[in-house]
Order: sequence, then C-alpha cells, then structure tokens
Amino acid sequence: MQRIAIFTSILMLFVQSSCKEVKTTSDGISEPVQKPNIVFVLADDMGIGDLGSYGQEYIQTPNLDRMAEQGMLFTNFYSGSTVCAPSRASLMTGMHTGHLTIRGNGEFPLKPSDTTIAQILKSQGYHTAMFGKWGLGLEGTSGSPEKKGWDEFTGHLHHVDAHFQNPDSLWSIKGGEVQKSAIESEVYANEIFNQKGIEFIDRQSSDHPFFLFMSYTVPHAELRVPDEFLELYLDQHGNSIFTPEKAWPQGRHYGGQEYPKAAYAAMVSSVDAYLGRLLEKLKDKGLEQNTLVIFTSDNGTHIEGGRTMEDVAFFNSTAGLRGVKRDLYEGGIRTPLIAYWPGTIAKGSTSPIKAAYWDLLPTFADFAGYQKPLASDGISIANTLLSKPQDLDREFLYWEFHEAGGKIAIRMGDWKVVWTHLLDEKTPVKCAVFNLKTDPSESNDVASQHPDIIEKAYAIYNQQHQRAEIKKFEISIPEDK
Repeated sequence: MQRIAIFTSILMLFVQSSCKEVKTTSDGISEPVQKPNIVFVLADDMGIGDLGSYGQEYIQTPNLDRMAEQGMLFTNFYSGSTVCAPSRASLMTGMHTGHLTIRGNGEFPLKPSDTTIAQILKSQGYHTAMFGKWGLGLEGTSGSPEKKGWDEFTGHLHHVDAHFQNPDSLWSIKGGEVQKSAIESEVYANEIFNQKGIEFIDRQSSDHPFFLFMSYTVPHAELRVPDEFLELYLDQHGNSIFTPEKAWPQGRHYGGQEYPKAAYAAMVSSVDAYLGRLLEKLKDKGLEQNTLVIFTSDNGTHIEGGRTMEDVAFFNSTAGLRGVKRDLYEGGIRTPLIAYWPGTIAKGSTSPIKAAYWDLLPTFADFAGYQKPLASDGISIANTLLSKPQDLDREFLYWEFHEAGGKIAIRMGDWKVVWTHLLDEKTPVKCAVFNLKTDPSESNDVASQHPDIIEKAYAIYNQQHQRAEIKKFEISIPEDK
C-alpha cells in the first residue's frame, strides 16, 4: 500500500507538471507560467507607415491590422540601426551600435563571444529555426548559423544574395553544417521561407517550446513579387492603380519593374499574407494560446530598385517622420512593432514606451526563464507585454552609423540630438537638436537654444561609444561638438 501511495503521488506530480498552468489577473489577462513559444517575424525595409494600423491608406495589411487589434502596438519602438546587418546584429546580441562589432553592412561575422537570442533560448530547451535572410556570418565563419544557436535554417547567408527575389540557390543546415543547394528557377524565395515556417510549426507540440525566426527579404528591392499579390494593385487592364508610375529598367543591379509603386505595395501585402498563414497554422495546431508573436521591420523604408522619395511620400511610408533607410532621423530607425499573444497580451492595447531592438534579447530571456547574467544594453519589456507596471524611464537610446558622411543619434526622453558629417572632411560637423514631443518630424532644429541638451548627449556619447573593432566603422564626435 505504501508503494502504491508513493507511485500515486509521483504520478500526480507528473500530471500537474505536464499541464499548462495559467494565472489570471483581475483584468482577465493571463500571466504565463509555462515557457511560451516565440515566433519573430521580420520584414526587410518596411516603413512604419506601411501598415493600416499605423495609418496606411493604400496598402492592404488585414492580418497585421487584426494582429494589432487583438494585441499590442508600440508607438516608440526603434530598430538596432538604419541598415540591415547592424540592425540584425543588435537584435541577435542585445547590443547597440556603440558596442557592436558589426556597425554597418558587409560580410562581417558575429564573433565566437557573441551570444545570440537563439543560443540563449536553445539553452532553455527551445527548438530553434530560422528561415530567410541571415547576413551575420558566411559558411566557415564564427557567425555561420549552425554556430549561433540554430537547429534549422534555410535562407541567404550573404546580404547581396538576398537582394534577388528569385535566387538560384539557398543555404540550409544539414548534418550540423551549412550547405548550398540549387532551387527551381523562378521560385520566389519568400514562398519557400514561409512554407518552411509552416512545416516547422506543424511539427511542433505543446510539450516542447520553440523559437521561430521568419526573416523575409521583402519589401527590400528588387521589386519583384508573385502575381497573386501584384494583382491587388492592378486595374482590369493590368496597369498599376497608382499612376503615374516610373519604370525601373532592366540591366541594373536590381531587376526591372514596370510598376514600382504597385510592386512595393504588393510586397508589403505579401508579408501580411505570409504572417496570416503562420497565425492560421498556430491556431490549427492549438499553439496560439502559448505563443508570443512579434512583428517588426529591420529599419525604415528604402529608395532603391525604382522606389523614390516621391513614392515614399505618396504612401506616407514614414508616417510623417523625417528620413528613410540610412538616416538616423526617425523615419530611418523608428519601426512598427506589434505583439500578439491571445489571452496574455491585452487586446487593442498601445504602448508608448521607448524601446529598441536591444531590449528583445532580455525580454525573450525573461520569458524563457533564463537566470544567468546577460551582456546586453537592453531592458526586458516583458512586464509591458503582460500589462504590468514597467519602470522604463531610461536615460537614452543610442545609434551610430558611418555611411553618408557619418552620423550619431541619441534620444533622451523627448529630446533627440543628431550629429552629421562626422566623417566628411569637406563639410563642417552639424549638430541638431529636436524635441520629438512638439516636433515629431524633426523639422525645427533648436540646437542654439539648448546647449545643455547637447552637453548631456555628448557625455552619453563619451560613455557609450567604444572604438570600432572594424576600422571602416570607426566614427567620433570632435571635442568642440
């Protein structure tokens, strides 16, 4: 009898530990006890104004808009940088560009000492997969995907390969190393990525957490897109509904496109459709109640492959903010962020907290129960996502970027200080100060009225800027500012 009682007790403990526990607060929001699955969806060069939930009037994004209605929308969220590689490095390592090794584009790998989100989550029992654009380490380098925490990967290792929407080959992890394989000609790469993501979710179960990173290569140029999406923006005669259009010719780096505006809109809608299919698969598998889904973009909208500033203005892709990709003005670095977790994240909620890519690593680590110290510039926003009090009155957000003359930007509360022409010997260094509360479009430089704000920002620069390990990324502010 004693043995039976002991066996019964053990069995009950096993059953209790296997069940999904949920604590419900007084406002009906659940606080997770079980480690959540995490699906992170990243668009490439999508502007904050390209989504209906952020004010878009022409481009159809029904799934993302519904996700915002049923989840949380952030209004002051920032990318890690204003171009691809440093932004993704910031996301993966939780560091800002004053501390990153990778501070600009180029095929520079993550270092052996760089710990990624995937490595942290894998250490906590997560099955990890990434499909799409990597760009943080080629084959044989310290940043190759299989060395940075990924169990599964199919996609692009090299940035330039990801410029073309119909590549002839993709890389995958096979037998513990990355291998390149040919794919069918004229197959749209993002269709492959999305199908891989759906198949990955289909293999998962509720008793093992997973981390899925969907890193699409759209709406980055080249402006090519499957007909099913382009047709949304063509009239009955097959012409663009957005006239006038200025064709991008064949024979340049990016493939030709007769209707750049229609193609860009179609690419944004394609990301929306892909995300919708992922959400549907989560629902079909009974996994959505314990899955945190995050959507964002790696930086602001672009003007490449036939897309112009006139097109940006037509769609209001920056939501009225100044600048685009490669700028450190708000339009280059402020991005959409939508978080969705049915029953856990409050429906239709909006967060004004000032957060950035480097906050996501500690956030995901929190949800995974990671207890070790983190080498990160970020602050976990887990409490914000759970509608709990969040002390995020941070002193600053920091960016630096070496291209187009060299620039550094620091946000301090409502103040934004931007230095430009730091590497341009022919042009004097310019320091501009903006109050984003009263001047969100950064139209009114008040530097002459606020030397105190400049001094404060300069002190932060001296504290946060570490000399770049890669010489081409080195930048500095002169002492006379």
